[in-house]
Amino acid sequence: MKKFQLAFMWVLALLLGLSAAAAAEKPKYVFLFIGDGMSIPQRMMAEEFNMRLNGEGLAINSFPYQVMTTTRSANSFITDSAASGTAIACGEKTDNGTIGMDSSKTRNLVSVAEVARDAGKKVGIITSVTINHATPAAFYGHNPSRGNGYELGLDLIKSNFDFFGGGGVDGHGDKEPDIYNLAAEAGYTVLHDPQELLKLEPGCGKVLAVQKDGALPYAIDDPDGFRDADYLRKAIELLDGDEGFFIMTEGGKIDWMCHANDAGTTMREVIDLDNAVKVACQFAEKHPDETLIVVTGDHETGGLTLGFAGTGYNSYIERLQYQKCSQDVFSGKLREVADDYSAVEKAITEWFGLKFDAPDDDPMELTGSEKEEIRAAYDRSGEDHKEISRVTHTVVKIFDNKAGLGWTSGAHTALPVNTSAKGVGAEAFKGMIDNTDISKKLKELVVK
Repeated sequence: MKKFQLAFMWVLALLLGLSAAAAAEKPKYVFLFIGDGMSIPQRMMAEEFNMRLNGEGLAINSFPYQVMTTTRSANSFITDSAASGTAIACGEKTDNGTIGMDSSKTRNLVSVAEVARDAGKKVGIITSVTINHATPAAFYGHNPSRGNGYELGLDLIKSNFDFFGGGGVDGHGDKEPDIYNLAAEAGYTVLHDPQELLKLEPGCGKVLAVQKDGALPYAIDDPDGFRDADYLRKAIELLDGDEGFFIMTEGGKIDWMCHANDAGTTMREVIDLDNAVKVACQFAEKHPDETLIVVTGDHETGGLTLGFAGTGYNSYIERLQYQKCSQDVFSGKLREVADDYSAVEKAITEWFGLKFDAPDDDPMELTGSEKEEIRAAYDRSGEDHKEISRVTHTVVKIFDNKAGLGWTSGAHTALPVNTSAKGVGAEAFKGMIDNTDISKKLKELVVK
């Protein structure tokens, strides 16, 4: 009998130990990063650029767990951000254009952020684009159409999440009552000045700290501005507590410049997201047994190719350093001098490093056919040069080709993305997975 009791106690102790170990494997702090439009080519372009100029790669590419992730939506091989954001957030496929609902548009889905909230964790949502854009909205919104920005703004308030940061609320300027006023009435501290955000202290309550209008500027145009990394750093300070937190941070403008086939601006947006990931990594160093970091993309955009027929087997990604502004800003600069073609040439050299009169062995010297192509785009811009963006697009294409890069599309593609993980529970991310698996795995991990 005594032996039986000892054996029983030993088994019970073992089971309790296993149970405690299993509980300990669940993270207190969960970071999810999404690069909108970011797949393997975008990551490798930024990795190679950083290696050549700084001697180090991206933090996200150094994570111990790296898995291929499929992205199709319920009704298309090629997904949009609404369907992919919903899959990542909620763990279920839906149709393109749908936010936080199933493909029948009759049933609301539950996101990992909502599960974390209901489990007692603080929740933060950060993005470089508008805060009610498709990807961030998938974590709190439920609407048949991603285009219903005002309604998604109402869902944002209803979510009762603790922190929102980044780009402003879109699509509500002509509707009443104003989303910002409603958020304030619901108990949010509404701020449009990052310096005011920095003054907040833990215990301040719910925060909506976003630009008044529109997305954050591109990183290449605003290198010293308040970026995703800065919003995340402050969110960590405000949300840390006994139950921990779940924070989703999106690099949303990677997608925008992939649509525009602008490699230099895209690359800097990827690095900008990686800088935010580094903030999470620094936090994880202080909480190594409590933190999980997951990084993924919602789809690939642009069909970026890391090679160009004109450069053969050679790659010159380091030449992207010569681009000094996004193509949006560059078009504005061209409009200022559009009546003088010689001034247009000077602007091209100043902002992209492409040269019209240099020695033949200068790698940034334009060929005769490239010069003709730029001039033809200028001539097609109209008498008043309202379509000067034709020149911008031509310059960016030539510039990217000189770096050994090309594009196959101005839209999304079905290329799988890469999901990276490190920290507590990261071993769940292995093999080849679907984007719905990200939510499924995270939901298990955010609940005690």
